[in-house]
Amino acid sequence: MEKNQEDLGERLERFVKEQASVFGEVISYVPAKLAVTTVQPSEPVAAKATPAAVVSSLTGLEERLAVHKNEPWYNAPSLEVLESQIHDCQKCRLGPLRKKFVFGVGNPNAKLMIIGEAPGADEDEQGIPFVGRAGQLLTKMLKAIEFEREDVYIANILKSRPPNNRDPKPDEVETCEPYLWKQISLIKPKIILCLGRIAGTNLLKTNESLGKMRGQVFDLFGVNVVVTYHPAALLRNPDWKHGAWEDLKKVRRMYDELEA
Repeated sequence: MEKNQEDLGERLERFVKEQASVFGEVISYVPAKLAVTTVQPSEPVAAKATPAAVVSSLTGLEERLAVHKNEPWYNAPSLEVLESQIHDCQKCRLGPLRKKFVFGVGNPNAKLMIIGEAPGADEDEQGIPFVGRAGQLLTKMLKAIEFEREDVYIANILKSRPPNNRDPKPDEVETCEPYLWKQISLIKPKIILCLGRIAGTNLLKTNESLGKMRGQVFDLFGVNVVVTYHPAALLRNPDWKHGAWEDLKKVRRMYDELEA
């Protein structure tokens, strides 16, 4: 394990020199050994699962989905089938307002899943998550830790754009989030990176601030969840990019430890 951590430290140092400039700042150090802390922000987030308990945790997600067993999409065997069954959804007030349903894109077998809050104007036009300025920054963020967009899976809490990019309303989240749960069930990621407070609080069912969620590793049905800044927030507040870089390095290290 020590050798793996040393190797990762060397890689992170190389990232700093070659790629950290995509964040528009010079970072000249590598953080200390990763310390993963599991917290329990609320009842829906399971306690830290041991390897033997992961099956039980995933069963918890299936039990949450079972409430929707009468829905046509419940037994969808793949992401493609799921999208074909829900892309015309009109169950909430956002359905009639959208231009395109933004389902999600990426590797259907990804170990790392990225979750944002809701589509913006560019996403609504193209039907693809994170394609505007924030999406371009997300692509650079992923590259900085040696991921291509095709390596991960990217989705949102909502599949339709709220008017004027306002925050999602609770009833909209309640209506749309089962689709995301089904995506998680099909993909079976090992790590989820939530982008922004709204994504984190809605996925984890907590009222914690972004500041309190950052730096922690949550367990959601056996999947490790990390919360960081939304790329749009980093565009407005460049000083936060330093903290985001720390979060990204933590995710990369966790990912590499999966392979150790």
